[in-house]
Amino acid sequence: MARANRHFIPGCIWHITHRCHKKEFLLKFALDRFRFVAWLREARKRFRVQILNYTVTSNHIHLLVKDNGDTESIPSAIQLVAGRTAQEYNQRKGRKGAFWEDRYHATAVESGEHLRRCLVYIDLNMIRAGVVNHPAEWAFGGYQEIQGNRRRNKLLALDALAEVAEISNPETLSRAHREWIEEALSNEARQRDEIWTKSVAVGSEQFVLKVQNCLGVRGKSRVVTANGDAFVLRESPEIYEANFNPENSAIAPNNSILWENIS
Repeated sequence: MARANRHFIPGCIWHITHRCHKKEFLLKFALDRFRFVAWLREARKRFRVQILNYTVTSNHIHLLVKDNGDTESIPSAIQLVAGRTAQEYNQRKGRKGAFWEDRYHATAVESGEHLRRCLVYIDLNMIRAGVVNHPAEWAFGGYQEIQGNRRRNKLLALDALAEVAEISNPETLSRAHREWIEEALSNEARQRDEIWTKSVAVGSEQFVLKVQNCLGVRGKSRVVTANGDAFVLRESPEIYEANFNPENSAIAPNNSILWENIS
């Protein structure tokens, strides 16, 4: 798998994926999925990241997040959640060794239509896996909260999600989101699409070229391609390194480039 993007763009939306070590089903027990979500809630409070959507499966996770402008917020949040989830599991099972793959992957997603497509892609994860027939049936995801069905232990920043989805308010978002899901199900849009899990950026050509420009010399080795009505900045193949420290993580503060400073 390609190395995750190491450049941080404050204010950007990120689709983050992280797999268990060797794709093992280390999150197969509901307790561990609940603990992951609990630590995600704690990370949101500590680092003020905006959680826009998520799905916790039996062997990997999806997060759709937006930072608070602090260069350390997202990597620190992921470090906390991944580290504490792994620690609790290993202690309970008397297990040693890696829990996660070496590094999570982060894809920058443009707001609007592309963000909406990514949102639905996350919601359909367990349907693609053949576990459920509808995202409402999976408790470890954001669907029910977007639909306004969760009254306690809320996690998502629905106002922020409505804004980046270019929808007027969370109530309108709920109705639109339900329609997007039903349309995707009727069209059988259930196949895995690697643009959301192996790309540096997905969006309009202008957005993707802007991200490529952020990467400077590193961006020259990456290719911008058209994928249907989206443009994609592809990752270059590199070897992972095992390091959860924020300064070496996928969205690294020491590689920060301010989005508004890029022409």
